[in-house]
Amino acid sequence: MLLIGQYDSPFVRRVGIALRLYGMAFDHAPWSTFGDAERIAAYNPLIRVPTLVFDDGVALMDSAAILDVLDEMVGADRAMIARQGPDRREALRLMALAAGAADKGVSLLYERALRTEALDLWVERCRTQVTGALQALEAARAARATPWLFGETLGHADVLLTTMLRFVREALPGVFELDGWPALAAHAARCEALPVFQEIAQPYRLVKPGEA
Repeated sequence: MLLIGQYDSPFVRRVGIALRLYGMAFDHAPWSTFGDAERIAAYNPLIRVPTLVFDDGVALMDSAAILDVLDEMVGADRAMIARQGPDRREALRLMALAAGAADKGVSLLYERALRTEALDLWVERCRTQVTGALQALEAARAARATPWLFGETLGHADVLLTTMLRFVREALPGVFELDGWPALAAHAARCEALPVFQEIAQPYRLVKPGEA
């Protein structure tokens, strides 16, 4: 398999971590959607990451869809999410919040970096959305005394929560610090200390159009 995208993306990183935890061999192409658009387009006409190219040549995009297929490949007993019931629904809810926060973080980043003058109304809207998601995630994490969100085993929700937090802090320094969200800060620190999180990682660097 070939994983396309840089690990400073929270979505690429979550896929890379899942692949490693599942023991699935893969090559990594750290291509940027701006600097390497033509190369990505050969596999994914949307020119989005992550893109995972399977051994049969089929390319999937969107991290949730990719992980759904990987979960199916390893089987329900090994999948990093409950197969059904309240825990599955809650995991999907938390991942939707984390993914939404990451998406709005990207919007804020592009508004700041790619426009000569930011639209204040849009910036405030995105900040409000990210803050609301962080508050909901803080409440959910603080309500649990278990090592991970759903017990003793690391799951997809734990991973995405952590990759999102690193992204918004590094890509938007000073905007979303974790002083007001101690449960999230502790959770992220616990995850980032694991070898797989240290291996599948990359400091954030914005690549603008025309840059390599």
